[in-house]
Amino acid sequence: MRLVQIAHASYGRRVAMVDNSTLRLLGTHRSIYAFALAAVETGCRLEELIVSDVSDLSLDYDEVYSLRSGWSFLPSFDHPEEPSRCLVSGTGLTHLASAANRDAMHAAATVTDSMRMYRLGVEQGRPAPGETGAAPEWFYKGTGAILRGHGAALTVPHFAGDGGEEPELAAVYVIDEHGSPRRVGMTTANEFSDHQIEKQNYLYLAHSKLRPCAIGPELIVNPEFSLVAGTVTIERGGVTLWTREISTGDQQMCHSLANIEHHHFKYEPHRRSGDAHVHFLGAGAFSFGEGITLEDGDEMVISWTGYGRPLRNRIEIEKSGQQVVQVAAL
Repeated sequence: MRLVQIAHASYGRRVAMVDNSTLRLLGTHRSIYAFALAAVETGCRLEELIVSDVSDLSLDYDEVYSLRSGWSFLPSFDHPEEPSRCLVSGTGLTHLASAANRDAMHAAATVTDSMRMYRLGVEQGRPAPGETGAAPEWFYKGTGAILRGHGAALTVPHFAGDGGEEPELAAVYVIDEHGSPRRVGMTTANEFSDHQIEKQNYLYLAHSKLRPCAIGPELIVNPEFSLVAGTVTIERGGVTLWTREISTGDQQMCHSLANIEHHHFKYEPHRRSGDAHVHFLGAGAFSFGEGITLEDGDEMVISWTGYGRPLRNRIEIEKSGQQVVQVAAL
């Protein structure tokens, strides 16, 4: 099942189910988050709840997707009322290529911490059911305020070294009334990071992740995650500058999804009832690793087989100069 979240200046936000080239609007709730909580409260499977709520209203998906209509795409999952109650985070070094790219940034005569972390995942990232494996790398990206949808710009702040795509899948969750995490689905994602500042020193990794990011356009309920093929493309002036085939999923990762989820939700503050979570699952390739520097106006396009239409976002570089933030005492 494929869902989108869209908004219109006159009609507000809506959720729709994708039916080939048609978007069938749902009737009761205005967010996937609300549908997920309703499924928890009623004990109904989310897919069944969605099907039972399809209205008679529909939209042409091609027109909406092209961004020529009055509708725009919201992030494919969010906390609609309190963005601060959506934690956006991720797990790095889950793919060999990501570890190799990170290793190249911080190359030294000895094995780097990045490669050690990846190897630890290979050795202990897939524990048997009921057992605990090695913890993967974890990073914080921000609250739900940093999420963007299909067609929106991803801004490179004036103080940044650069901005670069990271083509991933993200898993999304709600925390139920008992404090238990419930996986809603997965979505195409552009984690978008500052690779230049990270290259300066790996201790700047935390800084490099504090950037806007995009998810969507579609959220997939109960997706296939064993082996997922895709492509990532950079377009400049309407012409392809760089493109690569990519892959992800359980077969391509050194950590199992169950192990990633355990180590994310083992922390009690990550299991606060009513919270939403968007967690990025790692990238296998990105243009920075091949010497590409993205420029203002470049388009990043990410597509995964079985995950709906491609996610497209342009880069927007802030032109204002550095300004010192001054704090006044009370």
